Amino acid sequence: MDKLIKRAQSKDADAFTELIQSQMQSLYKTARVMLWNDEDAADAISETILICWEKMGQLKKPEFFKTWMTRILINECHNILRQRKRVSLVEEIEEVPESDDAYANVEWLETMRRLDEKYRMVLILYYVNGLKTPEIGAVLQIPISTVRTRLARGREQMAQLYGVKHTAQGRLQSGKEKS
Repeated sequence: MDKLIKRAQSKDADAFTELIQSQMQSLYKTARVMLWNDEDAADAISETILICWEKMGQLKKPEFFKTWMTRILINECHNILRQRKRVSLVEEIEEVPESDDAYANVEWLETMRRLDEKYRMVLILYYVNGLKTPEIGAVLQIPISTVRTRLARGREQMAQLYGVKHTAQGRLQSGKEKS
């Protein structure tokens, strides 16, 4: 991947396209969880790709490409969220066809929505994007110890939302089961 990144840095459009395609799924998942709709997620991703292309030469270490790109995406998502606050529109509820795969994980998305944002972001970057705790710290510009704490607390919130609790023996138990 480093060779691909170096080619992209030298303005090789094919290498850049291949590089972005390899990251598209994690870009989409991150943007979707932050923005909660496909249109805004697509806007954030498009803007992120454009910024990455324009500033590819500024990336100093190829091994940090994913972290760098994710930070740009998060900034773009925050820009869209700020614009939403300025413009208050009446939400329209759109009809969704039953076969729409984008809504296959509705329960998971709804649970993620109920988490505090600071925990949600860390969980998404860790589990969806596959970033390690030092990379998450770099993306969010927070200490690694804070990342670890937020991961632990985010997992606890998820367990509470799903009705799962720890038994005395350290095993997970559904809230519906008897102790």
